[in-house]
Amino acid sequence: MPIIEAHILEGYSPKEKSRLTAALTDAVRFVVPATDEAVTVMVHEMAPENYARGGQSRSPAPALPDPEELALDFLTSMEARKIETAEAMLATGFRMRFPGTDEMTSISELIDWAKDRYRFVEKTITSTEAFHSKGCAVVYVIGTLRGEWPDGTPFDGIRFIDRFEIKGGKIISQDVWNDIAEERAK
Repeated sequence: MPIIEAHILEGYSPKEKSRLTAALTDAVRFVVPATDEAVTVMVHEMAPENYARGGQSRSPAPALPDPEELALDFLTSMEARKIETAEAMLATGFRMRFPGTDEMTSISELIDWAKDRYRFVEKTITSTEAFHSKGCAVVYVIGTLRGEWPDGTPFDGIRFIDRFEIKGGKIISQDVWNDIAEERAK
């Protein structure tokens, strides 16, 4: 039965502490064959005035946004055509790749590329997965697409997977896989 103790400075919300305990539980289970119920996580908080590094008291850093929520908010903003909101979620050096494209680095490139593929597309999300790997959060968003082809014919039920990498609270990459080309060819 693994027991994890984490010491943090006061100032994190209950939701942020819940995210922390869930992430620590997942980290243990990545290596130790234990059920969630067998992993105990204890968070000890201390007042900032009771902690010093380098001889100076410190305040807690703000918590990073939930990467899963960030990816979903980005997709929602894109679908609603809130382009400025979506762009604010992107890191400097952002890159994205869609089926049949070279790497793109801006939402305007994506819009220009997509204009001849469909009139609009909406996503129905069936599942999400988030984890940390190699210095960034990785989020998979899985579901189906619906929308209209350029001639106005509707489509629905096209599978997709979006993979996001998030670092420092910003999206650094998006890779997309879907069956649009196969469905369009029918």
